[in-house]
Amino acid sequence: MQSEKQPATVARMFDSIAPRYEVMTILISLGQDRRWRRLATAALQAGPGDSVLDVAAGTGASSAVLARTGAKVTALDISPGMLAMGRQHHPGINYVVGDAGSMPFADATFDAVTVSFGLRNMSDPQQVLTELTRVTKPGGRLVVCELSTPPWPVLQLAHRVWMGRVMPLIARLSSNPASYGYLTESIVDWPGPTVVAQWLADAGWRDIRFTRLTGGIVTLHWGRR
Repeated sequence: MQSEKQPATVARMFDSIAPRYEVMTILISLGQDRRWRRLATAALQAGPGDSVLDVAAGTGASSAVLARTGAKVTALDISPGMLAMGRQHHPGINYVVGDAGSMPFADATFDAVTVSFGLRNMSDPQQVLTELTRVTKPGGRLVVCELSTPPWPVLQLAHRVWMGRVMPLIARLSSNPASYGYLTESIVDWPGPTVVAQWLADAGWRDIRFTRLTGGIVTLHWGRR
């Protein structure tokens, strides 16, 4: 798995699925992805005058929700293909191709930073969280929205069935069905929220909290610089 998360490999994979990515996300999440993005935006408390960094922004779906708050949004992603779709569908956002582990921004640039459904695809997520600390102003906010595994046995069973049986069927509609096998593995292998919370603390974030959404298949993490 770790070798599959090298930046160049991840960029190529997401380039290959970019044309249908937003449609596939809606199908796989049963439309819940829009609600999760709205909740992540609300948790970030961004507003007019704020400079916000959206890491692993992909096609800009989360960035577009953030921009509607009046914030000035910069969308960073390793995949040029995903950002090209973002420029096409969500204009008015500053799209930047870059590696989240070594970002092309000065220290203390942003009032708030966020990652939605992308931290688990990083080869070194702890380094990414440290980089996010570096580019955030003192007192600035962080929200991580990430897919996770439900903590309750009945929901765990339903989750396994969905990931193992249903997702492969939906993935056939993608421009690169094999890539969704990797994405499924990345969700199953992702650690629990208490581990991620410790990563945030180790990276220098404070006032750390998390909450589970939709039975625990998604977790929101908060932190303050």
